[in-house]
Amino acid sequence: MLAELQQLLGPENVLTSREDLIPYAFDGTAALKQLPRAVVFPRDAAQISAILKLARAHRTPVITRGSGTGLSGGSVPVENALVLCVLKMDRILELDPRNLTLLAEPGVITQKIFETADAVGLFYPPDPGSMKISTIGGNVAENSGGLRGLKYGVTRDYVMGLEVVLADGSVCWLGNKCVKDVAGYNLRDLFIGSEGTLGIITKVLLKLLPKPAARQTLLATFSQMDAAAETVSAIIAAKIIPCTLEFLDRTTIACVEAYAKVGLPNDAEALLLIETDGHPAAAADEATRIEDLARSQGALQVRRARDAAESAQLALARRSAFSALARRKPTTILEDVTVPRSELAKMIRSVQHIAAKHTLDIAVFGHFGDGNLHPTILTDERNTAEMERVHHAIAEIVDAALALGGTITGEHGVGLAKKPFLKQQLGESSHALLKAIKHTLDPDALLNPGKIFD
Repeated sequence: MLAELQQLLGPENVLTSREDLIPYAFDGTAALKQLPRAVVFPRDAAQISAILKLARAHRTPVITRGSGTGLSGGSVPVENALVLCVLKMDRILELDPRNLTLLAEPGVITQKIFETADAVGLFYPPDPGSMKISTIGGNVAENSGGLRGLKYGVTRDYVMGLEVVLADGSVCWLGNKCVKDVAGYNLRDLFIGSEGTLGIITKVLLKLLPKPAARQTLLATFSQMDAAAETVSAIIAAKIIPCTLEFLDRTTIACVEAYAKVGLPNDAEALLLIETDGHPAAAADEATRIEDLARSQGALQVRRARDAAESAQLALARRSAFSALARRKPTTILEDVTVPRSELAKMIRSVQHIAAKHTLDIAVFGHFGDGNLHPTILTDERNTAEMERVHHAIAEIVDAALALGGTITGEHGVGLAKKPFLKQQLGESSHALLKAIKHTLDPDALLNPGKIFD
């Protein structure tokens, strides 16, 4: 099979030595790794179709991968697998300002999508924290979110069409540029968030928006976490939908200030980063109303950016949270649960209780506007006893989220990390329906096997 792959793709596009395979044995998820049999770099859908036909003939599992920034183990290989890396499929094929669309190959870095649209006065809203390195194909496969999710939604809301290669090698186009299209089943949405288990994405047609004319950024600090949560509720109740509404707890604030030095108060219990955008007058009016609401809820301080440079500096406080926390311990496990916004304060208290119960260092930050929290466990995977407590803590965090009407993942996907909890959320019948769809599209179970479910 390896000789056939080298003939198909060229020897330079097939990696087989142990030294070359090691970087493809893991993704951004801590403590999950498996060396693949080989790594291949196709250039187009025709080559991917041929690869899948070969893999099917040799009964070889295929794991699709972009930059490997996933946080649920979705692109970690299984034993004897072929890793299909799309990084050489990195062209933007069309920018269509008349229809506000952009057609890209899956290996395009997400930041390049944003910059290409921005250069012509357009806007691609999804902004996962890894957008400077993650690929658009990976974003679609995981249905990634980001800091602007409250107002603009997630990746799914901007996918108008997909080209996918199925397990048998057939190539399908799903969706189109039409704003209205109700022809047949919505198979496009079936593949968004399918984590490489149903087919391989080879082209993505994205919806763009007009670029907001103005943006206002505020940073509010609180001595009580409940006051921050109440401020969020008050903002939404006032019928204001900010584009960003982010939260940092005391531990995260201290780590970010030590790392980025943006002038955050170390005595604050909670911090909200809030951005509003739109017409300049509307953005300014919303910022004033948000400032008043935060002060009425007892904010210690409300800092409003005077210009774009200060806005970027304040945003850095949230965007550097993961990097700042990662400096504290050798292993950083970034959890991803979501609860209804009304339950945020309860969820954070549950995480604090679980951390104390298991004597673990757990910081919390996340997208307060979405109810999406990232309890971040700072640990050391070489400490076997502590890792045992970490596993118990993760299960209890998931239990707490589900008990509050939440979900096991808001934006990182199921992969390997959340697989044990999926049936607990969906129930027997819904879980069985997912498996039936997988079996229909991939009867030999060769596409990313063992992910989402067994």
